[in-house]
Amino acid sequence: MDLTKNFPRSPKENLGGLVHVWRMADKARALKNETLGEYIFPCPLDKIILEFLEVAPEEFADQAGVIEDESFSKWILEKIAEHSDEEIKSINQQILERSPATEERKRYFTELRDKVDPERVDVKTWVDLIDLEEGRI
Repeated sequence: MDLTKNFPRSPKENLGGLVHVWRMADKARALKNETLGEYIFPCPLDKIILEFLEVAPEEFADQAGVIEDESFSKWILEKIAEHSDEEIKSINQQILERSPATEERKRYFTELRDKVDPERVDVKTWVDLIDLEEGRI
C-alpha cells in the first residue's frame, strides 16, 4: 500500500462489523513499506480500535504488514469474537460519531473542511471529513 499515491480505505468500511479496521490495515501496511506519506499510524481513531482489540500498534502493523487480507481478516475476527455485539456497536459509535471536542479543535476542523468544500457544513464528524477530503462524499 502506497499512501503517497492512493487513499486508504474509508473508515466506514468494516471487518466483522467493526469499522475503521481496513483503513488501519492500509495505513499499517504503508508504514511497513515506508509509504505512509502524510497519514498517521496510530492516529486517535486507530488508538480507539487498538485499545478495544487489546493490541499494540506494533503488533497490529506487523500482522497487517506481513499477511494477506484473508489471513488478516481471520486474525481480526478472532479478536472481535471476544466482544459482544453491543461492545462493537459502542466502539463503532465512538469512531463514526467522533467530532471536535474543544473550540480550538472545532476551528481546526472547520479550516480543514473549508479547504475542501466550505459549503459542506453538514460534515461534522472526523470520519465524514476524512471521506470528504478523500473524495468519497
